Amino acid sequence: MKKIIFLLFILTNYGYAQGNGSTFYLIRHAEKQRTELHNKNPHLNSKGTLRAENWSRVFKHIKFDLIYSTSYHRTQETATPTSLQKTVPIHLYDPKFLYTSAFKEATKNKTVLIVGHSNTSPAFANKIIGSEIYPAIDDLNNSNLYIIQVKNEQITHQLLYIPL
Repeated sequence: MKKIIFLLFILTNYGYAQGNGSTFYLIRHAEKQRTELHNKNPHLNSKGTLRAENWSRVFKHIKFDLIYSTSYHRTQETATPTSLQKTVPIHLYDPKFLYTSAFKEATKNKTVLIVGHSNTSPAFANKIIGSEIYPAIDDLNNSNLYIIQVKNEQITHQLLYIPL
């Protein structure tokens, strides 16, 4: 399965590396601590830490130009292993403002990782695509990977499920 995922990523990136275009990888944060129900900003639990490390292995052969995360512990902790591996800093974004003109300009012709939440990752994907394709995901689903490519006004997208 890992070989299939790797091949998909190589094929996905090859055409866009040859010319101008942007590729976006969107994931939801890994599993969070659920012991304190009132805590709005929990850290990752042990399974989430493993998943964050797994994302860095999944993304091993992808050259990210930019990495974005919301300001929550769980999203930043999910992005950190990939950020450290790629030596690309994590930039914060406000999930209330998705795919703005400033974001489009900053990410033009770049390969970008965006870490969000069960509602914001699909919403962000939909903003990039320009159509309501992907619904919010279940609160226990931390495995979706949205890959969106934008080149010359043409947009392609796919959704992969990457189990831990």
